[in-house]
Amino acid sequence: MTITAQDILQARILIVDDQESNVMLLEEMLKSAGYTHVVSTMDPAAVTGMHRRTPFDLILLDLQMPVMDGFQVMEGLKANAIDDYIPVLVITAQPGHKLRALQSGAKDFVSKPFDMLEVRTRIHNLLEVRLLHQRLANLNHALELQVRERTAELRESEARYRALTELATDWYWEQDSEGRFTKVSGPVLEMLGMRVDPLVDEPTTVPADGWDPIQRAALQARISARTPFLDVLLQHNQSDGTARRYRVSGTPMFDGSCNFIGYRGFGVEILP
Repeated sequence: MTITAQDILQARILIVDDQESNVMLLEEMLKSAGYTHVVSTMDPAAVTGMHRRTPFDLILLDLQMPVMDGFQVMEGLKANAIDDYIPVLVITAQPGHKLRALQSGAKDFVSKPFDMLEVRTRIHNLLEVRLLHQRLANLNHALELQVRERTAELRESEARYRALTELATDWYWEQDSEGRFTKVSGPVLEMLGMRVDPLVDEPTTVPADGWDPIQRAALQARISARTPFLDVLLQHNQSDGTARRYRVSGTPMFDGSCNFIGYRGFGVEILP
């Protein structure tokens, strides 16, 4: 993320001073240094509107002006800030105003009478920082847009996956990190009148819901280890003494911070 000399010379600069001689001096200095976008005004009340319409990369602001001084101008800029960076270099002949100017949001200051080499150096340095700040802000914005787009794509993909899985299998399920079923769907449940409980127990006898305890315990061990599993056999013993068998597959789910949040998977009935 390099800022070139040409980038700096093409930056937008606004000179604000009620003294025409100071404005002309600064304009001549900047143009002779190669700056190509220099604007000036002797009306401090116009600064906020000018900056809002076409934001400047640097504002050279005199503090001692009638009607509206530089401190009031900075307050107006802050109240109408486009971003959190107020690109102001204050100009003052009062040493006591320097600290107050910095506390009011100015990024730097130069003293009157001007040391032209110092003024050029401070302007160059502030513009470099400002352009880097803008470029970083633009990059962050672009990254945020990419993350939003990617998140939307992932959500759409997940929705398609769930829909297709539910259509292509007998039983689709999701569990939270505590082993509680948060989503169970599929015609097999309605056909069998099955009630699905959390797989958190390790019963030693056939549970009331009819699942084989040994198979269920083996599946629970895999879930506790947070490992994916494929085509694990589960048998459901129905109240009439018959049994139905299923192949169950599942995979652990993690959030964006890699925290385990549960499992999801599907089951298919094994037909005789």
